[in-house]
Amino acid sequence: MLYTLMHKKIPVADVEIDSETANILSIPKLHNIEHIPVGIEAKDGVISRKSLNDWWLGRSIPASRSGIREALEAMNISSTKILLEKCLGLGLSDQYWINNPQKPLEWERINFFENTFSEDVGNALFGKTQNAEIDLFSPDNTSDGWQKKKWIIIDKKRILLKGGSNPAQQEPLNEVLASMLMRRLNIPHVSYTLTEIDNFPMSLCENFITTETELVSAWHIFSAGKKRQNHISIYEHFLNTCDTIGIPNMREYVDKILVIDFLIANTDRHFGNFGVIRSANTLEWLEASPIFDCGTSMWHNEFTHNIRYDEDIKCKPFKTYFSEQIKLVNSFDWINFDALKNIDDEFREIYKPSKYMDEMRIDKLLFSLKKRIEMLNRGKPHAKG
Repeated sequence: MLYTLMHKKIPVADVEIDSETANILSIPKLHNIEHIPVGIEAKDGVISRKSLNDWWLGRSIPASRSGIREALEAMNISSTKILLEKCLGLGLSDQYWINNPQKPLEWERINFFENTFSEDVGNALFGKTQNAEIDLFSPDNTSDGWQKKKWIIIDKKRILLKGGSNPAQQEPLNEVLASMLMRRLNIPHVSYTLTEIDNFPMSLCENFITTETELVSAWHIFSAGKKRQNHISIYEHFLNTCDTIGIPNMREYVDKILVIDFLIANTDRHFGNFGVIRSANTLEWLEASPIFDCGTSMWHNEFTHNIRYDEDIKCKPFKTYFSEQIKLVNSFDWINFDALKNIDDEFREIYKPSKYMDEMRIDKLLFSLKKRIEMLNRGKPHAKG
């Protein structure tokens, strides 16, 4: 079927999409090259079909999402990619979508920032089935990540609800811990709070993107640069690309990410969960995104007896181990280590209410966090072996 890829009200390109596979089969016409998504290859006025197709399919829920097989069965859908067309590619992180030129729709009437949406897909993703026909018009169709999550509306605000995983259902608690630490360190961040649904802890955070802005992921920025030479590291290529396309102060921003991830042992800081906010209208780079998505940390998937603060833990995105990645930090002078003292009571307030956490695990996690703070403060952030 023929659609027009839109950026808010601006036609970007005509695209032919196979409704059975969700693949872009052809790009018959380019309307506005300036508004193609960041990182998409374009040469001599021609968009790379493969590049645009990768971007389009990359908007779908990953196949690794917890419980996705059961959710697809409940929705009678064969693949998460099929859901893209069902919501016209709309999401809550940017302003791109597809419009039917034969029956065009108006942006103001359909975007999820200003209009209500179905929670049926989100409920299915959380294992809740219903007998009535499922409404598939939802921003959950374009949500990233492997954790269970769904968008809801509370007091007209778009709120992301995220769950946890076994053994300790700990990820939502870790989000709140990271918020606390970054607040103490004066690091711009998304603030998380806790709730409980069906006896499981869940985290809540408000969307930081509006109708006027959009999040451009670090991956798409990385892809916007010239082909990386073998002698240039991933880290330097990313920062060089930021400089080239005019994004300021990214080295300092990455420093803050590397520090907070080291402290909480965040094992899943990939190029998809940090980036830059730009104006959706002028395409001007505004600022680095507040730091978010810190749940896969604090030994969330380890049994208590396996928690070791001094082990050389694997990490992302620039190096394989924290002992190497922390060396990329340019300056630690901005860290107020006094602000990280006396965290015991606040730490326990976060973790103690959870029925999935016992005193032994809480004590060991608190001890490990304090030791990693100490390691960083001593200027010896390398593992003992």
